[in-house]
Amino acid sequence: MSNYPFAAIVGADEMALALVLTTVSPEVGGVLVRGEKGTAKSTMVRALAEILPRQAVVHGCRFGCDPRSPAADCPDGPHTDAASTTRPARLVELPVGATEDRVIGSLDLSKALGHGETAFEPGLLAQAHRGLLYVDEVNLLHDHLVDLLLDAAAMGRNTVERDGVSVSHPARIVLIGTMNPEEGELRPQLLDRFGLTVEVKASRDPAQRADVVRRRLAFDEDPVAFQTSYAVAQADLAARIASAQEALRRVRLSDWALDKIATVCAGFEVDGMRADIVTARAAVAHAAWEGRTDVTREDIRTAAKLALPHRRRRAPFDAPGLDEDLLDRLLGDDEPPPPEDPQDPQDEDPHLPDEPDRPERPKEPSDETDTADDDSGDPMTTPSTQDSDEGAQDARDQRSDCTPPDPTDTESGEEVSETDLPAPVQGVAAAHEPYRIRRLSVRGTGSGAAGKRSRAITTWGRTVGSSRERTGRVHLTATITAAARERGARATGTTGTTGTTGTTGTSRLEIRASDLRSAITQGKESNLVLLLVDASGSMAARSRMAEVKTAVLSLLMDAYQRRDRVGLVTFRGTGADLALPPTSSVEAAAACLAELPHGGRTPLAEGLATAAKTLGLERIRDPRRRALLVLVTDGRATAGVDALGRAQRIADQWGHVAVDSVVIDCESGRFRMGLARDLADRMGAEHVPLEDIAADHLVALINDRRAA
Repeated sequence: MSNYPFAAIVGADEMALALVLTTVSPEVGGVLVRGEKGTAKSTMVRALAEILPRQAVVHGCRFGCDPRSPAADCPDGPHTDAASTTRPARLVELPVGATEDRVIGSLDLSKALGHGETAFEPGLLAQAHRGLLYVDEVNLLHDHLVDLLLDAAAMGRNTVERDGVSVSHPARIVLIGTMNPEEGELRPQLLDRFGLTVEVKASRDPAQRADVVRRRLAFDEDPVAFQTSYAVAQADLAARIASAQEALRRVRLSDWALDKIATVCAGFEVDGMRADIVTARAAVAHAAWEGRTDVTREDIRTAAKLALPHRRRRAPFDAPGLDEDLLDRLLGDDEPPPPEDPQDPQDEDPHLPDEPDRPERPKEPSDETDTADDDSGDPMTTPSTQDSDEGAQDARDQRSDCTPPDPTDTESGEEVSETDLPAPVQGVAAAHEPYRIRRLSVRGTGSGAAGKRSRAITTWGRTVGSSRERTGRVHLTATITAAARERGARATGTTGTTGTTGTTGTSRLEIRASDLRSAITQGKESNLVLLLVDASGSMAARSRMAEVKTAVLSLLMDAYQRRDRVGLVTFRGTGADLALPPTSSVEAAAACLAELPHGGRTPLAEGLATAAKTLGLERIRDPRRRALLVLVTDGRATAGVDALGRAQRIADQWGHVAVDSVVIDCESGRFRMGLARDLADRMGAEHVPLEDIAADHLVALINDRRAA
């Protein structure tokens, strides 16, 4: 199948540069490409392999050793005076559903069962050695597989210790991942392991969009002719990459450049030292790509724009980004010292930035503050903390106006009819700093996608049994035990028959295909966490909405860390709304929560009905993923006729929904009606007071009891 030419791609210059730099210098550490669907992310990655130089490899080596410096411990070695050959640069694609065995390699069953030999069957990491390993939708890959990939990319080796196999082989790979942020984010610590990152968006320029369509249609109509028309441009790119690879070792990284890199990384307050190292390597690669022998300010600026955005995330819900105005201020205006062999002024580097002619960016409010001010704000809070305090004060001042009196309110001592209720006033409260919550999980053992919340039978975890079905890696002990049980019967019934490891009737054990057992492993799964949030006036009347939003935001952070899908249903006024259909993008849920208004009556029954309908549809879409409903309410119901009675009747029938549930009780004050606790009892749900949802509260409670 013909690939679209790399030189023909339009409107993705930053992504093209990042890919080129990591191929010029693989030590940069790979590229993570973030972008909306339909932006040619996969097309460009697949096209990259065709412009890379051919590789010399040891003939017959499954691990692609370099004949000039073969690995001394290569499993196919030693390669003394071995013949060599050449091959195109490899691009190995890793499917999202790949197993661990397929990635790192495993026991060769054909040799183990057929000849009794313990042999290693290489995986994708071995195939990708000295090449590109491409993971499309890397954010959907299981965490343990991502860890394996990133460790191999960082260490340059793959080590396998399992199933009687002990192998270590070189795995120097250029890891390239693409993802759509709408489908969920990578954890910050995993983001940091990618050397560079770029954001790709479709052009809004009609002329450029038309050019993209024109070229694509021409390629689809006649791929060979289209590739031929770009053959010269492709050859020029390939030659330039090869030249840059050769020139890389001659580029000088001066003390001035190192000081600038350190100043930039410290100014952006990135964690650790990996950012400095990656920026330095990327700056050297960029200088080699541009044909320079010294790293300049422009090289550092370009490298920082690619190496730092994803390392500036201060919290899971922060979007990657870089303040280019701050970058320019950190780089300063001082010129680098001249090289030891000064060039003629006429040969001055044309790529050095010309500050007076650089187009000015619109001035942001952050331009007037120093570096510390840029990151001092709470990234989880929208709007600002000052706005939050003012909003909270407004809510307290308007308490009697925002929320209608509750007909069942025992504090007032009066019954209020629905017709006497004033018109509700809406407001938007801001969340405070999120906290670590107590662990919430689904009871029993599931079989859903790997995650970190509830117990499940997964392809990764501790071995708890064996099975005849080929569901995973071989359970050697169970396989040998099964063969031993059948040994006597086989010796009696099939005397003289040659077995896989010897002849029946002798002291050697015969292993047949029917004896094969697979390991059953138990780990953790991810779940669907559906948040059902009461946003009515009864919550705001007691100034609890900010606390409720903080608790929900903390639940979202917990779901993010446990790799769950999340959904958000809110109820207020006269009905309920599926504010966010179940998704892997916890960031979308956090953004939706920040804009959630409050006020009005409490349609609790409608909220429960909407949640039940949503859970039913999700069970049809993904039967294996178990769900957890988290209802955040004070238990009051004031909307419609017999509001509380209707909610209680739905709660009494909640067992038919067959979903584990948690009711977070937001009722406050000295006199409590216990409606949320009663609702939890009717639903068969766990009841947790809002003040007890924080994990720190449980620690303090345990310590107090120990002290007593």
